[in-house]
Amino acid sequence: MELHYGWNELKDIDFMSILPVILPVIAIGLILVFIALIDLYRNRKTRKNVLLWTLIIIFANTIGPILYFVIGRKDSERI
Repeated sequence: MELHYGWNELKDIDFMSILPVILPVIAIGLILVFIALIDLYRNRKTRKNVLLWTLIIIFANTIGPILYFVIGRKDSERI
């Protein structure tokens, strides 16, 4: 019995049945990215490592904004 799946089996998957599960996850991830980038932009004068946080937010899609809100907001300089 062979349990290997190849590229040919992808055409048999009904992606429209998976779409209602995937779409909200993608939407929440994009909303988190936009909110984190807006917050970082508004507070860029008081934040340290703005470029680094921007790269983390953009390239670590869902976990990046969460890390920013948990760790990055505490990273601000006290005025």
